[in-house]
Amino acid sequence: MTNQDLLKIADEFGTPVYVYDVESIKVQYEKLTGSFSKNTRFFYAAKALTNINILKYIEKQGANLDCVSINEVKLGLKAGFSSDRILFTPNCVDITEIEEAMAFNVHINIDNISILEQFGNKHGGNYPIFIRINPHIFAGGNYKISTGHIDSKFGISIHQMRHIERIVKSTNINVEGLHMHTGSEIKDPDVFLQGLEIMFELADHFPNLKYLDMGSGFKVPFQDGDLETDVKSLGKKVDKAMKDYTKETGKEFQLWFEPGKYLVSQSGHFLVKSNVIKQTTATVFVGVNSGFNHLIRPMFYDAYHKIENLSNPKGPERIYTVVGNICETDTFAWDRKLHEVREGDVLVFRNAGAYGFEMSSNFNSRLKPAEVMFLDGKATLIRKREEFEDLLKNQIEVL
Repeated sequence: MTNQDLLKIADEFGTPVYVYDVESIKVQYEKLTGSFSKNTRFFYAAKALTNINILKYIEKQGANLDCVSINEVKLGLKAGFSSDRILFTPNCVDITEIEEAMAFNVHINIDNISILEQFGNKHGGNYPIFIRINPHIFAGGNYKISTGHIDSKFGISIHQMRHIERIVKSTNINVEGLHMHTGSEIKDPDVFLQGLEIMFELADHFPNLKYLDMGSGFKVPFQDGDLETDVKSLGKKVDKAMKDYTKETGKEFQLWFEPGKYLVSQSGHFLVKSNVIKQTTATVFVGVNSGFNHLIRPMFYDAYHKIENLSNPKGPERIYTVVGNICETDTFAWDRKLHEVREGDVLVFRNAGAYGFEMSSNFNSRLKPAEVMFLDGKATLIRKREEFEDLLKNQIEVL
């Protein structure tokens, strides 16, 4: 997909708009499948982007699906994923949501002692489960996206293994899988090997174990010079570790990963229009027709998105601070070098496929943007831009 394609999309569908070049998803998926052994399965982390068309495309590539809510499970089934290709890994949900997932016959992952005990007392060994372990490994791009450290709300501490064993044995729970996820944007592949060694140590506690799920955290580059997870090297190291374990113990497990951002981030291009150029005593602002109601990652995670001026790609470079139209501080980028921006120019935020539209809101009573899929040289609308009536859709007027 070229910049000219993006400009045509902005002209046809308006801005702001999310555009997904879905063929790049296929490229990323094939990188993974070509780097790991055939005894490895990949579950797309649906929370990154759940448009039904994206899910259908990913299903056709042969991937499986990782879900964190019961509605993601339902979306996955509607998109064509069979129940055996769906893993449900919720956090801090009521037991009734677990039981609703059981009715769909998907894989279920339990991540706290309370639900594990409730599940065992009610269902015993009638339904196999995964247990999510907190390995106490600090990893990820920053604290907000690190999920395996000692103070994380995710998973059951490895130091509570004795407690887990008591519940499993006393209620006859059938544990078929162990799961851990240490964080996102992991730069050091040895973090995965460290986690795998912990998994091997815990495996002896569960005689019916079939699967080891390492979560994900594969990093994609967001700016020039950024590191990317070397999945080929990681695949070789993991494969060796698995073979060495099998040779030593005679046990063989299927290995699972849950890439989300790695698959869809680079497919996404977020197009906005420059509304105003505002110069203060020290700063030149570009105010665009969007805000953190559409793309919250820069404000929430201090995330970097490369920004380009599609309308004036050969203009002189100037320094701008790019901000949104929300009545809060919604700064996308400070002191960013861009080709001269004029009012009405179309700007693009790169790497916007993951946690972009998915985390959008109606803050300030502003409308959510459209979504467009680009495939085989054709742009197709896959979500309409919201209209004013959508803001009132579920409200009940009583006055």
